[in-house]
Amino acid sequence: MNNSWKDRWDDRYSSEEFAYGTEPNNYLKEQLGKLKPGSILFPAEGEGRNAVFAAQLGWKVAAFDISAEGKNKAIKLAEANKVEIDFQVGVLETLNYQPNQFDAIALIYAHFPAEIKSSIHKTLDQYLGKGGVVIFEAFSKKHLEYLAINDKVGGPKDIESLFSIEEIKADFPNYEIIVLEEKEIELNEGLFHNGKGSVIRFVALKK
Repeated sequence: MNNSWKDRWDDRYSSEEFAYGTEPNNYLKEQLGKLKPGSILFPAEGEGRNAVFAAQLGWKVAAFDISAEGKNKAIKLAEANKVEIDFQVGVLETLNYQPNQFDAIALIYAHFPAEIKSSIHKTLDQYLGKGGVVIFEAFSKKHLEYLAINDKVGGPKDIESLFSIEEIKADFPNYEIIVLEEKEIELNEGLFHNGKGSVIRFVALKK
């Protein structure tokens, strides 16, 4: 992952205001409400809004991002809410997560560079224990149509970084699928997710 990618996110997270707000993602909130708290990992967690929410529910939370600026904001948010999160900075292959360590992995707008996104999913799969759940919401390939109308909805502008149902099935083959759909939704998350967009939603249990 090159430095321009890291610099981009450091720049976005360096302002005092939270780029995507401090409230959790609605779909994550809905899905976590159905589960008994355990250990959960948040990849590409940015400024920590979702990790902090999970910690408030009693989850043991781990998170990572390439942005040190994001971590700084996440730790401040956790302290303000009187919870603890284990937030690491770096790329996944340099972090010391263990096989079967987590009961859940939450991929919420975790858009990695196109050339590594599939390999990251397959690596994350190793860290999820049998019976563990993946919760996923991110922009679909159809989202480019929405971006063309309203760039305030945010998201990658290259189709390769966006997701399809077929890609998710290929990346997570050994799962009992509970939800896998492409859906139009209305986003209202901070400065950079505002308006209608197209997302893939995926909830599944590891066999």
